[in-house]
Amino acid sequence: MNKEWYVVNTYSGHESKVKEKLEMRTESMGMQDYIFRVIIPETKEIEIGKDGNQKEKTKKMFPGYVLVEMIMSDEAWYIVRNTPGVTGFIGSSGKGAKPTPLPPQEIDKILSSMGMSRVNIEAELKIGDKVNVIDGPFKGMFGTIDNIDLANNRLNVLIDLFGQETPVEVELYQVSK
Repeated sequence: MNKEWYVVNTYSGHESKVKEKLEMRTESMGMQDYIFRVIIPETKEIEIGKDGNQKEKTKKMFPGYVLVEMIMSDEAWYIVRNTPGVTGFIGSSGKGAKPTPLPPQEIDKILSSMGMSRVNIEAELKIGDKVNVIDGPFKGMFGTIDNIDLANNRLNVLIDLFGQETPVEVELYQVSK
């Protein structure tokens, strides 16, 4: 079972409370191996007031929704669904059906706009690790991480092309471990 990202619907304006409660429930019920991150998608915008001063404002990208990185097990699903303020998962037909996760390219767009990454680079990837390229022109090839660019969410991967190790630059979402 892989950890994937799911969209959870909340009462509008209760996103922070849901995030806090879900993190507390995860901790108290010992579900840290199933529920990993809870994120409220936000962007920072600069507004210019009437007096000409600039103010930085945080704006919710999707009011009424939080993103949850989790392994979809019966217990994890139950905990998230029954957190106060949660109205349900997006991508579920209801009637006890498990929801579908967000595709990697969707979550990558959202997280990168927030300066984050789907993969926890520090914890999951290091130089010398073997990775599988899952998207782009080198899809289906395996390589070794040669360099990690945290600022731009890119990796330099050494891929065997025609019997020679060739460095290629790939986006983080284009590889899996």
